Amino acid sequence: MAGNIDVVEFELGGERYALDINLAREIVEMMPITPIPRAPAYISGVINLRGEITNIMNLNTLLGLPDKDIRENQKIIVLVPEAAKGNNVGIIVDDVSSVRQVAEADIEHIGAGISSEFSQFVKGIIKVSAEDAEKKRKDLIIWLDMEKVIVDLGSRSKNSPGAGLIHESD
Repeated sequence: MAGNIDVVEFELGGERYALDINLAREIVEMMPITPIPRAPAYISGVINLRGEITNIMNLNTLLGLPDKDIRENQKIIVLVPEAAKGNNVGIIVDDVSSVRQVAEADIEHIGAGISSEFSQFVKGIIKVSAEDAEKKRKDLIIWLDMEKVIVDLGSRSKNSPGAGLIHESD
């Protein structure tokens, strides 16, 4: 019998995305972000979240989407430390829509024939019900593999000046 998968659905640049619910620790309102000198473009800066310094990543930049200015009504999805090799990391999204349970049958996995830098970070495409389509919303959700995105950053930052804040452990 096919199982169900729980995801957090969010919006970014008018598109619908999702990530595994077990990667999300909490969702917080946008707060002032302190920029870090010479940080890679995908690092917006850091915030003090209840006494913990949390790196804030700009998901638009990470995914190669048009960059937008940070706005007050955006949200930050704070990931569990295990998703980011023990680091405190949050990602900026335009809005968090819902937590949704998705049936395996509603997920189209990306074929190996599709090659792009982006597709390696996509776990699949989630097809949503007709009721969503009636609300004039897009009927596909891109299911991101956030752990792969972050692991890729760790390997990329070793080779770039002003190295990233997420490091592979030696």
